[in-house]
Amino acid sequence: MKALNPMLVTYLEVSRDLCETDSVLFGATVAVCRMIGAKIRMAGRATKKSSAILAWRKRIEDRIAKALIGRLTSFSLSQPDITQKLMERIDDLKQKIAAWGKRIQRFTERSRRFNQNRLFENDQKRLYKSLERLRVCGAGPRPDQADTIAFWRGLWSEPVNHSEDPWMEVVASQGVSIMPMNPVTITPKDVAEAVRRPRTGKVRGSTGCIITD
Repeated sequence: MKALNPMLVTYLEVSRDLCETDSVLFGATVAVCRMIGAKIRMAGRATKKSSAILAWRKRIEDRIAKALIGRLTSFSLSQPDITQKLMERIDDLKQKIAAWGKRIQRFTERSRRFNQNRLFENDQKRLYKSLERLRVCGAGPRPDQADTIAFWRGLWSEPVNHSEDPWMEVVASQGVSIMPMNPVTITPKDVAEAVRRPRTGKVRGSTGCIITD
């Protein structure tokens, strides 16, 4: 279209009326469609009353289309670096698509956080169920029992050598004056009070977890 627009000026400047201007523009449309291989429907452009005008209009349009096709062909042949320009344009479009994809990803993540916060405020049970479903393991083969036992036994059976650096002694001496906390006895009444749904403040921590205070 960038190559076609300057060519239309010559024909539009000598146009005598709107009818001829319409023919010029339609001829340009036909030229572009033929160059890119697109199909164009000619039916419906003329009524029964204007059938006499259709013949000369079609001749003008075809003549304009052929002239413009020839100019477009010569323009494309005179541009040896047209492939390079197309590749640059394709790369530019790929970068735009990648940017749009990132924008959609950020929007999806923001919507997910918003919905989780709303669920936590209105229906915590439903929120926790949705989080559990996200962590469901796939239907793959189960790990071998002997390998699992050997793995954990290798971790817990190894002797642990604690670091005996001086700073640990300093920290231990600082904690001598701290009185131990009295033992806490949890009663069924305490549990019943804790599982109620009081109105609490909710914030999202740096790790993405929901924190209540």
